[in-house]
Amino acid sequence: MKGFGCVLAACAAAAMATAQAQAPLAKPAFPGQTNAPAPSRPSPPFTVETITNRLTSPWSIAFLPDRNILVTESIGAMRIIQPDGVVSMPIAGVPGVKVVGAQGLHDVVLDPDFARNRTLYFTYFAPPRGEAPGLWPLEFFYERVWTKSLAERRTMNIGMERVARARLSDDDRSLQDVDVILDGGGERRMVLAPDGTLLVTGADRFRFYDSDLDGVEHDFTDNPDIRRNFSGRVVRINRDGSIPKDNPWLGRATVLPETYAHGLRDPEGAAINPATGELWVADHGPQGGDEIDIIRPGRDYGWPDVSYGRQYDARRTDGRKNVPVGNGASSMKGVEEPIYFWDPDIGTSGMMFYTGDRFPEWKGNLFVGGLPVQYLARLVVNGERIVAEEKLLADLKQRIRDIRQGPDGLIYVLAGNSLLRLTPGRK
Repeated sequence: MKGFGCVLAACAAAAMATAQAQAPLAKPAFPGQTNAPAPSRPSPPFTVETITNRLTSPWSIAFLPDRNILVTESIGAMRIIQPDGVVSMPIAGVPGVKVVGAQGLHDVVLDPDFARNRTLYFTYFAPPRGEAPGLWPLEFFYERVWTKSLAERRTMNIGMERVARARLSDDDRSLQDVDVILDGGGERRMVLAPDGTLLVTGADRFRFYDSDLDGVEHDFTDNPDIRRNFSGRVVRINRDGSIPKDNPWLGRATVLPETYAHGLRDPEGAAINPATGELWVADHGPQGGDEIDIIRPGRDYGWPDVSYGRQYDARRTDGRKNVPVGNGASSMKGVEEPIYFWDPDIGTSGMMFYTGDRFPEWKGNLFVGGLPVQYLARLVVNGERIVAEEKLLADLKQRIRDIRQGPDGLIYVLAGNSLLRLTPGRK
């Protein structure tokens, strides 16, 4: 597994270096859409405590009522971490996971009535029928797929994105009654909406339409239903897997009924804005195209036709640099503008609004993890605008995968293979 992680990190670092060296800065649509200034006051002192550094590719955090912490590892394991740092053996009953490229076991969310029903929800990439769970080289999901014709891709069964629910046993040792509630199109982040439905983000499924890993090089607006079904989406389902009766595309037979919004690339961060109840996502874009979007039903966020980014130089086979995505435009009528984007990009991941009292200076701030840049971005929010940005935890030199506010009001971070806790003041 160490080799697998190093390959991903090396690819990301190479892409980041290329982006910084060669990519021109995209022109923002409005002032403050990118490159926000530093806050007028930097963050107050805080202490970083390591709860454990014995995880393997951790991806998500959930806080159990007994103060223990449930963590997913993308390699296909869930573990319980005690407050004193004791890490359990893998929880039994987790369905088989295919780990390939950016796919694996990802998010976990507790049911609102977890204390009574022990129900949780999780996202993962399942191997095709007859294939054993395992860790596959990067090229099996990328180079061996996007270089093939669409006709060839449609005969390939390399696995499927899934959302499942299960019951965590009373002793925290096993998952019981595992039930797949969505098959296809949702395997990244998952949040509970204020109305009790599940909002699940999924990456661009380029393998199902005439595209490649970094989009297309032509206008892609002639058949919008392809993008509604196969670009990165937010899907909305009830907690039993049924479709809410007010989903936006139910009146159109050629759009999948769970589709809530589309036109994203790889939305690896998601959080409900406590001030508005709306879903905000951090979309891990192409070279120079990471962005924050406010997700609204039925809206189009552009991918793979419109982007502030460009195709990754490192993946070009013809040697060209700064190749545009789609029609080459960064804005287009009918496409929602991101409220913020990074150029050079930061490799966005986990996302959190802070609402606690332990860090009063941070209340209402938005936090976004950066993978290749190895820092945590603190964003000061004013309505629907980002007005300041500060880099935190850069001295750790670790990829920031997830960030969550605990029941105690403290902040918990997955960095590298560690679970960290931020506490106010210096020790």
